[in-house]
Amino acid sequence: EATLDLAERRRIRSAIRELQRQELERDEETLASKRFRSERSSHRQDNKENWPQSRSLEEEQQAALASLSEQLEAITSVEELTKLLRAAGEYEERKLIRAAIRKLRAEEIEAATLAGNVQSSQ
Repeated sequence: EATLDLAERRRIRSAIRELQRQELERDEETLASKRFRSERSSHRQDNKENWPQSRSLEEEQQAALASLSEQLEAITSVEELTKLLRAAGEYEERKLIRAAIRKLRAEEIEAATLAGNVQSSQ
C-alpha cells in the first residue's frame, strides 16, 4: 500500500532487504550442502546395476575419441574440420575438433610468417 511517511517507507524497504538477504543466505547454504557432498554418499545413491554398464559406455566413448583424434591428425583442411565440427554431436568431439582447427591455423600462420621472413631476407 502507499504511504506518505518517509520513515515508514525506509523501515519497509529495510525489512524487505533483510528478508531478501535471509533468503539468499538460505539458498547459498542449500547450494553449498549440495555442492560439497562427500564422494561416498553419492556412490551409495548410484544404481549399482547400471554402474558397470555406464563404465563400459565411458570406455567406449574414450576409444571413439581416441580414434577421432587420430583421424583429425590426418586432416589438413580447416574447411573439412569445420564440416566435422558442425556434424559433431558430443561436447568432447567438438572440443577435439576445435583444438585441431586451432592447431592447423597456428601452423598456417607460422608457415606464412616463415615464408614472409624468407621473402624479406632475399
